[in-house]
Amino acid sequence: MRITDGHLDGFRRAVTQAVAFTREHGPQLMVEVFIDEERMLAHSFQLYRDSDAIRTHWRLSDPYIRGVMEHCTVQHFEVFGEPDPDIVAALRTPGGDGFPFTVSPRLAGFNRLAPWATQPGH
Repeated sequence: MRITDGHLDGFRRAVTQAVAFTREHGPQLMVEVFIDEERMLAHSFQLYRDSDAIRTHWRLSDPYIRGVMEHCTVQHFEVFGEPDPDIVAALRTPGGDGFPFTVSPRLAGFNRLAPWATQPGH
């Protein structure tokens, strides 16, 4: 996301509120947000179990997403995995405004997130 000039503090507040809400109520397995202040860029990484979890996230978090978007624009959006067709269609025109995105299907892999996610501070 490109943070709008003069909106860094507002962006930080909005993201912090959104992540706190998501931690308590969202279906994500992981959410991490990083900021490159020099370039006024932010990167949000979110991990979902499946397309139903994405739909739930969108339904629950819409007010928070709108709050974040008051302070930035999406520069690029990457999806890793194979979301349902309706998810891909929604990404093409979220709120009527399109942004560039890619979908990269999974080839192979594994994860060890369960033990990591139970550590304090995560």
